[in-house]
Amino acid sequence: MPAGRGGGLVSGRGTGGSSDMRLPSTSGSLASLYKHVPPTVRGWMASAYGARSLRLRYGGSFGSHLAAFRDHDNWQRERFAAWQDARLRDLLAHAVANVPYYARLHRQGRFPIDQVATIADLVRLPLLDKEAMRSNPADFLATNDRTLHHYFTSGTTGTPVKLFRSTETIRAWYACFERRAREWAGVRLGDRFAALGGQLVVPFDRDRAPFWVWNRPARQLYMSVYHLSPRNLDAYLDEIVRRKIVYLYGYASALEALATHALERGRHEVRLKAAISNAEPLYDHQREKLAAAFGCVVRDTYVPSELTFGAFECEAGRMHLSMELGAVEILDARDHPCSAGETGELVCTGLLNFDQVFIRYRQGDRVAGLSETTAPCPCGRQAPALGRIEGRQDDVLVTPDGRRVGRLDPVFKGGMAIREAQIVQVTREEIEVRIVPASGYSEKDAQAIAARVRDRMGPVRVKVVTMKALARGTNGKFRAVISLLPPSSTASSTK
Repeated sequence: MPAGRGGGLVSGRGTGGSSDMRLPSTSGSLASLYKHVPPTVRGWMASAYGARSLRLRYGGSFGSHLAAFRDHDNWQRERFAAWQDARLRDLLAHAVANVPYYARLHRQGRFPIDQVATIADLVRLPLLDKEAMRSNPADFLATNDRTLHHYFTSGTTGTPVKLFRSTETIRAWYACFERRAREWAGVRLGDRFAALGGQLVVPFDRDRAPFWVWNRPARQLYMSVYHLSPRNLDAYLDEIVRRKIVYLYGYASALEALATHALERGRHEVRLKAAISNAEPLYDHQREKLAAAFGCVVRDTYVPSELTFGAFECEAGRMHLSMELGAVEILDARDHPCSAGETGELVCTGLLNFDQVFIRYRQGDRVAGLSETTAPCPCGRQAPALGRIEGRQDDVLVTPDGRRVGRLDPVFKGGMAIREAQIVQVTREEIEVRIVPASGYSEKDAQAIAARVRDRMGPVRVKVVTMKALARGTNGKFRAVISLLPPSSTASSTK
């Protein structure tokens, strides 16, 4: 594949939202039919769709891309940096020649690619807000969209972004996932797995098993995240055992629900090789539950639907960046680069997909800056590791004196008897903690939670509320932290 086209990781100078989780249940007449047929027929439909997806994702050049990703694991950091710089120069030349948005900026003198030779020079280019991409996605395409596959972001922060990928980009991405998510965790393509994601695989009002569908070609048990009530969870675990599932993949909150129930019910027969989290932050207390419940390794992944960057957890617990997917910047409130270890906004330049181009794209998440240390990771890989992942930019809490606080999951550590928890900031002075209690929950737990919140937020009012269930978005994702403050109230204090 020639340099300067999407997904090219194995040839040419500068050329190098996963895991079989789409089903025919999204829209149109096929979706309507799928909802109303018996479970057996749903399985046939899912398997037919699964067979088509396997050919798309794992056919053709997939093997060459996978070999490249395996080889890249042995690269030194300097080689990664040189590769990214060369890839970036190809991307910029391609963007101003073929992508309407960047060609227009270049003609106006607002996109000076002659001043950008390395990733460090990206600061000389303008930032890209999501609204520009949402309002006119075709403006960022270098290829006729009729030749591309269409996707959407989940839309958790508003209107979804329409995404486009070529077959080559899709195969390169799945090769990355195969190497960095599955193989690093000790599993592989073809192992039986259970996925828990946002697809509505059974009707919402269904009140008895099955709450899943079996995708035979992918050897995938796709389980609904919308039916994870306590009375249904034994059925979920029974099916995982019956299908001889090797690993779990899905939303952290859904995996936690299964683990919590398995621990409560003493379901020691549920043993897995791995639990791989995606799409939501994975907190330490969730990780501990998964390891204890299923006797498995627990790995986190962090890849946005736009595929503008990716981070995958190694056996040493570090979130290594996949340099082939994108270049990462972390900016402070003034859009200046953060110091090492400082928390800021994630800004990404996608290096994988040349058909829909994202350059200095505001991802909407907050993370800690890359470490300054040059000491190699104990796993032996040289790719840089991402710091703390705090979550969405708009869901960071603000103390009464204006400080921003993320990663409040330590509030729930220490073996508390809770199934799920959610922190909601109502005002700067008022925090509501919503709890789905487990067996043994008491007022003592509530008092400990409130005290730990105040330890981290200062003199705030904390209201702990017990609930039967916590709401999920239409995409099935669970928000562990919600800020109800207006955007103007979340700015950092200038005092």
